[in-house]
Amino acid sequence: MLSPEQFFGFLAAAVLITLSPGPDNLMVLSTGIAKGRLRGIAFGLGCAMGCISHTVLAVIGVSALIAASPTAFTALKIAGGLYLIWMGWGAIRSRGGARVAAAGAPDEPALRLFAKGLVAAAINPKVVLFFLSFLPQFVVASRGDANLQIGMLGIVFTLQAALIFGLLGYFSGAVGQWLNRTPRAGMWLDRIAGAVFIGLGLRLIVAR
Repeated sequence: MLSPEQFFGFLAAAVLITLSPGPDNLMVLSTGIAKGRLRGIAFGLGCAMGCISHTVLAVIGVSALIAASPTAFTALKIAGGLYLIWMGWGAIRSRGGARVAAAGAPDEPALRLFAKGLVAAAINPKVVLFFLSFLPQFVVASRGDANLQIGMLGIVFTLQAALIFGLLGYFSGAVGQWLNRTPRAGMWLDRIAGAVFIGLGLRLIVAR
C-alpha cells in the first residue's frame, strides 16, 4: 500500500501536471465547446483511461531493466531525469497564449469520442516516456514490491486525470472562455508545472 505522504505527494504533482495547459486538456475543452458537455466528458475520460496502458508499460519496462542490468536501470533514470528537465524548461519558457478553439464539427457518438481519446492517449510515445520517468520516483523501496507501487500510482494518476478531464468537459464553455480571456493564467500554470518537472528530473538523476 502507499503511505499517506507518498499518496498525497504524488497526487499533488499529478494534479498540477494534469491541469497544466497541454494537448489533452485543450482538446477536451475544444470538444466540449464544439460538441457539448457529454461528448467533452466522454473524450476526456477516454484520454484518462489511456493512462492505464502506460502504467502497464512502466511496470513491465522498469521490471525488465532491473532484472536485466542495474547499469541499464541507472541509464534509464538519467535519461528520464534529463527528459523531465527538458520538458520543464520548455514549460517555463512558454509565453502562454494557449487558446481553445471550437470549430464547428459534425456530432459524433459519445462512445466514439471516448474511443478516440483512449487511442490518442494510448499511442502517444511522449506519455510513455513521461510515465517511465515520473512514476518510479514516488516508489519507496522500504514499502515492498516496486511493481505494485508503480501500478497503484498509475491508477491514482488515471483516476485524478479522469476527474479533472471530466470536470473540464462539463465546464468546458466557462473554462475555455476564461482561458482565452486570461492567457497569462496558462503561462503561470506552465511555469509552475515546469518547475515541478525540473525538480523531479534532478531528483531522479541524483537519487541512488
